[in-house]
Amino acid sequence: MKIKYIYFSLICMNGLVMQAQVDSLSQKIEETNLEELVITSQIEPQSLKKSINNVRLITKEDIQNLGAVNLGDVLNQYINITVTPDSSTGSSKVSMFGLDSRYFKILIDNVPLVSENGFGNSTDLSQINLNDVERIEIIEGAMGVTHGANAVSGILNIITKKSADHKWEIQLTSQEETIGKEFSFFDKGRHIQALKVNHNINENWFASLTFNRNDSRGFLGGQEGKYHEFNDTKRGYTFLPKEQLQGSALVNYSRENLRVFYRFEFLDEDLDYYNPTVQSGYNENLGAYKYGLDKRYFVNRLYHHLNATGKLFNQVNFNVSLSYQQQKREQESFNYNITHDLETSNVKKKQKSTDVLYSTGTFSNFFDSKTFNLQLGYELLGTSGFSIVDELSVDPKDIEKKLNNYDVFAVTDINLNEKFSFRPGFRYSFQSKFKNQYSYTLGGRYLMDKGFEARAALGQSYRTPDFDELYSRLIFDGHYFIGNEDLLPEKSNSIEVSLKKTTLFLNGNKTSVLSNHFMISRNDIKDRITSAIVGFDGSTPMYKNINISKYESYNFSSTNQFAVDNWKFNLGASLTMVSQVVDNAGFSSDDKFFNNFNLNSSVSYSVAKWNTTFSAYYKFIGKAQQWVIGDNEYVISETDSYNNLDASVRKSFWNNKFEATIGSRNIFNVTTLNRSRMNEGGGHDVEPSLNLFSGRSYFVKLMYNFNFN
Repeated sequence: MKIKYIYFSLICMNGLVMQAQVDSLSQKIEETNLEELVITSQIEPQSLKKSINNVRLITKEDIQNLGAVNLGDVLNQYINITVTPDSSTGSSKVSMFGLDSRYFKILIDNVPLVSENGFGNSTDLSQINLNDVERIEIIEGAMGVTHGANAVSGILNIITKKSADHKWEIQLTSQEETIGKEFSFFDKGRHIQALKVNHNINENWFASLTFNRNDSRGFLGGQEGKYHEFNDTKRGYTFLPKEQLQGSALVNYSRENLRVFYRFEFLDEDLDYYNPTVQSGYNENLGAYKYGLDKRYFVNRLYHHLNATGKLFNQVNFNVSLSYQQQKREQESFNYNITHDLETSNVKKKQKSTDVLYSTGTFSNFFDSKTFNLQLGYELLGTSGFSIVDELSVDPKDIEKKLNNYDVFAVTDINLNEKFSFRPGFRYSFQSKFKNQYSYTLGGRYLMDKGFEARAALGQSYRTPDFDELYSRLIFDGHYFIGNEDLLPEKSNSIEVSLKKTTLFLNGNKTSVLSNHFMISRNDIKDRITSAIVGFDGSTPMYKNINISKYESYNFSSTNQFAVDNWKFNLGASLTMVSQVVDNAGFSSDDKFFNNFNLNSSVSYSVAKWNTTFSAYYKFIGKAQQWVIGDNEYVISETDSYNNLDASVRKSFWNNKFEATIGSRNIFNVTTLNRSRMNEGGGHDVEPSLNLFSGRSYFVKLMYNFNFN
């Protein structure tokens, strides 16, 4: 572990100690357009350099080089972010700084995306395809003022494409991918087809249509699949088969001082579960047969977003969105006759759903001043949640509740001079279920000589309990877990300090850029929600969600980028120290800090005369520790570290009309991770392993672009 700390320190020093350079290069840096505009959490679009927040960009080129199909394929490779797939549900969730997906908010065009358990949070990354994504912007840290509840560890904003370079752009995509070593064109592997049509109707109107099919045939991984007839627990799949159909439509109207767009999206997902327990049956017509009690899950999502941006009175900038979204999950249970390939006793019912009516708006540029810019905003949210909960000796019960909040916020950019700016902000939220909440922030940016940029921010955010934490009930023989309608929102206080150095090297007509960024942050959460023992029902312990635990984290991270000629290099590292005092009302853990080290690196090389790009992305995820409940105390569970390496070659043909990408994911062939547990005697017991990936996979992606005016 000492080697990791030494290596991490060297990376941090590299972010601060630069090679000697001529002072005149500072002016060159100012004059050279090196950075893209960012819009997330900005009063007006700004360059990365002028942004008060630390914004991280994932470009369209990165998405293409990775051969990424969904958001999980991309985020696997980024520092401070951990993506964890769930083989039992087929979902993938994100965590940051030791905080799970309930604390991280995902948006599309600045509007949070609905999920079965919330709005913007607990999002399944595998359900977000990247067919019409222009770029992705990520901001780490508390964003409660501009983005409301649950933006505690950070936000991710997906910016979709709203223009085209040609009158007509038609793109056809086909991708074939192995799942581990398993592949065939119909029964095994991953099969993706996509269609995208963009059309500039005239100088004011633009329209776009996309359709995507992602057919994952599941990963056997030692199991025997659907038709296995022996009761040896080998029936079924390690990762379940799943098929997704997704489509979107966008209409955009723009003219001077006004832009209006409407975007519609749908998702249909089918997930198949084959029970590993095989049973025997008899029918007078069919005779003896084998069957399984199988299930099928259906997920449907509808997304509507109407947005208008422009100017009022030729001065005041406005940006207003209205959105209706719905996501629901249904379960179909049936008896599957394996011997005769028949389904009987099919019963389909809704399990969960979330319906959201949402509007947000901002108004800025009230004053004709380069020094002072005030932004006023609002957020209106009406949520209807539905879930089926189980109770002892009774039929499952339907729970349907409404949660609303009405927020107002204000943010001010104060530019004292060209170098120094700061931003105070405040939000107040009127809550229908909880006590009214508030958030505040104060951020600052100072541009120094020779390319140095210093930033600092502090603030308070909050997380409101989700539907399951409030209303879930799971009660059957030996199990008693219930939610709590009286839960309080969690409070988060954070502080962040960063230093960035951009160095420009000039060699004749060639320019190379070195960027080094070092950041320190702290987050402290009070009233954290934990499932705690509140009594006993006979010999069965009764667990209930209560506000009892504490959380504290420190994060040290460094990202370093270098671009020269046709080469692009990236090296990043982070050390996160987390203390979680977990209390179950019977006994609690101590405040010991757990350390988690991450390292990522990428390299790409473009050969212009071949129209070819070679790329490789590497990530190391260190050992993870957490408290788990033992017989009479909390004990430490440790999950092994692992390495992840993806590589690809992307080549264009025929004047960029045809593009082929071949590559491999998970080259180190990671499948499962061991989890050990320190018992009360000081030894280590091995717990069941964690199914993380299906192993090394290979993909071929073919894309045809048909453009004309």
